[in-house]
Amino acid sequence: MEPEIKRILYATDLSPNSLYAMRFASKIARQNDGRIIILHVIEKIPATAYALLSTYLDEDQMSARTREGIEYQAGQIRKRLDLLCEKECRFDPELVNRVARIEVREGYPADEILKEADAANANLIVMGTHGKGVLENTFVGSVAQRVMRRSRRPIFIVPLPKGPIDVTIEGATADSA
Repeated sequence: MEPEIKRILYATDLSPNSLYAMRFASKIARQNDGRIIILHVIEKIPATAYALLSTYLDEDQMSARTREGIEYQAGQIRKRLDLLCEKECRFDPELVNRVARIEVREGYPADEILKEADAANANLIVMGTHGKGVLENTFVGSVAQRVMRRSRRPIFIVPLPKGPIDVTIEGATADSA
């Protein structure tokens, strides 16, 4: 019996590669009459930075500023993701209807991806990865590695192709980032 792919978690860091990966998530959803949950994780402030800031601000001020920052970033990310969905509709006019929801969270990316995959009972996780350095073809990105090591769900990793690609958002092309 062939497994169903009806709930796809598309994890994005909003890099050009992740925009390219959305096309794969969209195609898989279209082929399987599935729905996509888009997730972006805003990384937590490192403990050392938090400790430094706390010498200048009290706990209430820190909480308020952190909350305001996350709300602002979440709003900006939602706008970019909405724009992305709108632009990608030229390839898949039904994409907007396939997106079940857009989630923006604060936390550690791999942890939040795995939590959302469980909460949504995702059949597949789709994410992009960047090759960095001399061994770019040997290593997958650190978030993708952590998700692959800990997940019991299928994961579709999309590497950035060599050369320019035609994915753009807000005037930045994938090969210029």
